[in-house]
Amino acid sequence: MRRFCSVMLAGVIAGLGVGIGVKAHAQAAPLEVRVVVVTTFELGQDRGDMPGEFQHWVERYPLEQSFPAPGTEHGVLRYNAQDHVLGLVSGEGPSHMAAAITALALDPRFDLRHAYFILAGIAGVNPYKASLGSAAWARYVVNGGAAHLIDSREIPADWPDGFTPLQGHVPDEYPRPPLHSIAGDMAYQLRPSLVQWAYERTKAITLPDNAALQAHRHAYQDFPEALKPPHVMIGDTISSETYWLGARMNRWAERWVSYWTDHQGEMVTTAEEDIALCQALALQAKAGRVDAQRILILRTASNFDMPPTAITPATMLANAAHEENLPGLHAATDAAYRVASPIVRHLATDWARYKEHVP
Repeated sequence: MRRFCSVMLAGVIAGLGVGIGVKAHAQAAPLEVRVVVVTTFELGQDRGDMPGEFQHWVERYPLEQSFPAPGTEHGVLRYNAQDHVLGLVSGEGPSHMAAAITALALDPRFDLRHAYFILAGIAGVNPYKASLGSAAWARYVVNGGAAHLIDSREIPADWPDGFTPLQGHVPDEYPRPPLHSIAGDMAYQLRPSLVQWAYERTKAITLPDNAALQAHRHAYQDFPEALKPPHVMIGDTISSETYWLGARMNRWAERWVSYWTDHQGEMVTTAEEDIALCQALALQAKAGRVDAQRILILRTASNFDMPPTAITPATMLANAAHEENLPGLHAATDAAYRVASPIVRHLATDWARYKEHVP
């Protein structure tokens, strides 16, 4: 009965010549989002307990408003209405990330055509390149999951590892083979000027250090970069659903990133979801729902991806198989917020400049 009366009232208003598009206003216009903060997991609640990647954003930014997000693992989106900043938790792994980003891009409640996407999450770190608690803005994202693989006990003696590119038969096949089913999905170069812009505005940020981090770093005496205090840097990331570790796998990851970036990239961090973020946004950009030039990825080091000298990978895994036990977890989640949040706020509050102009 109420709906019938509303329709009748709309007709009367329109008939009097003072209609203002009642039918068009029956469904609210989508919110124009300026920045989407992407995280991958939360350990418990969004507030008040041990923080994962998302909690600092909810509490500190803050992201006070909630939207239901059915069909996603976390089930809730968070929003700052003043800055038009939306935060999500994708769930861990590339499948969860692809599903969450696709669901968001198709959600009629949000206009993402000019939105910047900033992934701020923890990662493993290459001890040859950086230390625990450090933060790295990625220039390149390389797919570490799509490959041919021969067990290391059966590879030819002159191979560095058992990985070859799909449709390739040797590890360093040149020219790189065209990939029929995932063309273009092996490596993404993020907009260089945007990455550099973010780095220049955050490189002087002081990152947290403490006795526990220092003690863990001390074991890596053969790795000069691992001994340094946490800092902000530029460093590329490899993305794979397999949580690998060890010196041999680290050498493979370094080679794989170099191979797929024409020797321009350097493997600094390793995580799961980044390639799926790039893949999903690239596809949605083709439909005009997002702009694939507006992606930033910040990974902060919660653990080394290989043990120090004289420690086996199996021993290392036993000590850090769960997020809660990662030696740099608290420092890394804090660093992710400290470094990414000024960029989020800058983009969102100077929207007159950055809506149309991408740095």
